[in-house]
Amino acid sequence: MMSDLPLAFLPSEFRVKWVTLPWEATQAHALRRAVFCEEQGIFAGDDRDAVDERAQLLVALSCVAGLPDQVVGTVRIHAEEDAGDGLWFGSRLAVDPAWRKHARLGVTLIRLAVCSAHALGCRTFRAHVQSQNVPLFERLDWHVLHAESLLGRPHHLMQANLASYPPCRDPQAGFSGLANPSKRQGEPQ
Repeated sequence: MMSDLPLAFLPSEFRVKWVTLPWEATQAHALRRAVFCEEQGIFAGDDRDAVDERAQLLVALSCVAGLPDQVVGTVRIHAEEDAGDGLWFGSRLAVDPAWRKHARLGVTLIRLAVCSAHALGCRTFRAHVQSQNVPLFERLDWHVLHAESLLGRPHHLMQANLASYPPCRDPQAGFSGLANPSKRQGEPQ
């Protein structure tokens, strides 16, 4: 399920928040399947795993007239099982292709993921990042712990500098922002 919106119309506002409604979760899982199964071919059929049973799902929602319209990005966070030391992970970051070049959705999803985990007692936040995305995470004050291969693809285990991510105490409301109209696909620069 790539974006259902026609390319002639892209909303100018978005909200990034924790999933609170069933339709948000349904669309987030559909977006993950579209990105990780269909587009990237990493998984066959579905990308869900045991982590989904304990993870908190976050979404980026496009908004029309200030109201949420559809999921255009997602990520999940979870505390590491049995770690007991405040170790959290983020994974399955996906953004609809029509939204990748504007609106800073990926950045805002990462920010809310780390800030909300920080508010819940996270003392270390990590992610297994596909190699092509390492520069983005480094700009967001993450550092590489080591290179690795996961699911047949090059990744890097990275860790966020929590000092750059103050605790977010209301992740259900999350963050909102305006898309940059000059960066939209199909529009003149």
